[in-house]
This record gives sequence, C-alpha cells and structure tokens, in this order.
Amino acid sequence: MPIQYVDDPNAKFEGKRVFCRVDFNVPMEDGKITDDERIRAALPNIKLLLQKGARLLLASHLGRPKKRDPKDSLNPAGERLAELLGQEVFFIDDCVGDGVKKLSGELKNGQVLLLENLRFHPEEEKNDDTFARSLAANAEIYVNDAFGAAHRAHASVHAITKHLADRYAGLLMRKEVESLAKVTTHPQKPFVAILGGAKVSDKIGVINQLMGKVDALLIGGAMAYTFLKAQGLPVGTSRVEEDRLKLAEQILKNAKEKGIKLLLPVDHVVAEKFEEKAAPSTVDSIPEGKMGLDIGPNTRTEFAIALSGAKTIFWNGPMGVFEWEAFAAGTMAVARAVADSTAFTVVGGGDSVAAVNTAKVAHKIKHISTGGGASLELIEGKELPGLKALDR
Repeated sequence: MPIQYVDDPNAKFEGKRVFCRVDFNVPMEDGKITDDERIRAALPNIKLLLQKGARLLLASHLGRPKKRDPKDSLNPAGERLAELLGQEVFFIDDCVGDGVKKLSGELKNGQVLLLENLRFHPEEEKNDDTFARSLAANAEIYVNDAFGAAHRAHASVHAITKHLADRYAGLLMRKEVESLAKVTTHPQKPFVAILGGAKVSDKIGVINQLMGKVDALLIGGAMAYTFLKAQGLPVGTSRVEEDRLKLAEQILKNAKEKGIKLLLPVDHVVAEKFEEKAAPSTVDSIPEGKMGLDIGPNTRTEFAIALSGAKTIFWNGPMGVFEWEAFAAGTMAVARAVADSTAFTVVGGGDSVAAVNTAKVAHKIKHISTGGGASLELIEGKELPGLKALDR
C-alpha cells in the first residue's frame, strides 16, 4: 500500500499545522489514568513531529460517551503527556469550533494542542463528512498514529482524509503494521498461536486465517469449553456457545486434516459459582455443578512445552478469569512462557496486554499491540479503513 510515513525525508512539517490522530483511550478511575501505556506508545511520533517544527493538534477518543461527560475528558491525558514530554501541552474543551480555530492559529513551531474527546460529537462515529471537514479546517497536514482506531471508519480516521490531501502514517502505526505482518505474511516456523477469551464467535475469522499458517494452536479461556463439549467431554456448568458446537467440530476436523496440533485444556481450575471468592479446585474432568475458570497445572506445562520451540508466537485472550487471583495462574503461566521464548512474540488484546504487565514480563515481549480489535482484524485479512484512507 503506497502509504507515506512521517520520517520520510521528503515530508516537511516545519511551520505547518498538523492534525495528528492518536489513541489516548486510556483506562481511567476516579479521574486518574491507571495505565498510560498508550500515551507512552505515541511519544516517539509526537517527539519527531515536534523536532520537525510542526504545530501539533492532537485528537483522540476516550471511552464510549453518548454525550459530553466530564469523566470522559481527555484533560488528564494532556496533563500526563505534558509530564512525559517535559513541555506544556495546551488543552481545549472541544475539538471543533471558533475556540479551536483561534488556538490552533496561535500555535508556534514545536507547540502542542490537545483537543477534547472526539466522541463528545456523535458525528465522529458516524463518519460524518461535515464534521470531518470541521476537524480538517484547522490543519494543513494529516497524520494517523492511532492503530487502535484504524479498524473504525470514523470521521477523524477516515472521512477527514478527503479534506487533507497531505497525509502520513505515524511511527507507531508502522511498527504495528510491520510487526503484525511478521505474523500474517511469512511467519518464521514453528509458528504457535494462543487464543483465549470468552467466545469462539469472536475469534472465528482469526482461527480461519491462522489455520493456513500455524503449526500449533493453543486454546484456553471460556472458548475452550465449547471445543471440549464438541468432543463430547464433560464441561459441567462452564460457559459454552451451544450455537457454535458444529463450528468447533469443523475447526477440530480442519486442524487434524492440516496436521496442526490443536491443544485444549487437559485439566481445569473449577468452582461452583462465578464469584471472585469462590473456592477453587483442580480437576482433570469437570464434574456436574462445577464451572471451569482457568486452565490447570498440567495444561500450563503442555502449553509451555509447545511454546518453547516456537520461532513465532501470537497471543490474544486470557486463559481464565485472571482478574481474580484464584483463577489467574494459567494466564500468568502463559505470559511467562511467551516472555521466556526466543521467538518473535506478538501480544494483542487488552486482557493479554494487561496479563503481561501484571506478570511483569512486558519488557521481554517483542511487540505489544496497542489495538486489540485492529490487530485481530488485520490478522483476519480485513481491510482497515484507517489504513486505506492513508493510501495516496
């Protein structure tokens, strides 16, 4: 795809007002940021644009507000960015209008203005062209560094490019695309993928794409119980997608025909209720009245052995309800096994990223994707509107 990047030697930003779409959709609690990873990930691109003399307008969404709400304000993100950059970050309580026009016009080279949450305007998610034109009106150049929003055809990601012909992808966008390409195009073999989470239905496209590439597929989390039931094994009261049993059977059959090792849990950490303080026990076969909430120790060992010889690893989705300490051991074990591997390792999805951070092994992962949904869609082979819009 003929996309130009911000570090292209022919790209000139000095004295230009640059609308840069970032992903500052950070977790917040009581008005405070609980994880600033996405802001940190945007720093290299922001610093480069400032070094090149850009007059920088940063725009992002935060959460899913249906209307303007102070708890979804990007002001705390601006304050954190100022700390990380070591310079003032101006903030304005809207993303369009006369106030934005005035402040953006007053920006000097190397200064930053953070706009308020794009989703305070419903037109953003509607990809509204008039709203996109209003966003573009205050800039001369467009840069998209928000990989986490690249799978959304929203005004600041898609429609805006009709009004700013001079457009570029940022450094984080390139890092994401190039890292995921190592998984999707020519992965080094053996290639092992680990999929977890709640639903088989969420991962169908990914499974179908990976089937032609992986040597082994490890499945954990609640989605594993649909596969186990499809094999006729007891799952107790574990979460099962009854309408996906035939699909699970077909996936198992396809894996066998293609010679792909598909590993499912051989033991489980179970409880009587889906409660944080439920008493856990470990079983090889799930009895009636019990539900699986994590993979057991033998499964952890099997998964670790499968990962140890891999050259490429992709992980998306937890192995259990890892937010609860009693059911976190499986996900933590996988996080450590992935981190200990010498393979090219890619971790995507909010829960998996949280897991490697909790296990304190994030620094050992080759690439941690900032976009869970976007990374899955890219691996599925889908066209991302945010990338297509950058195609010149």
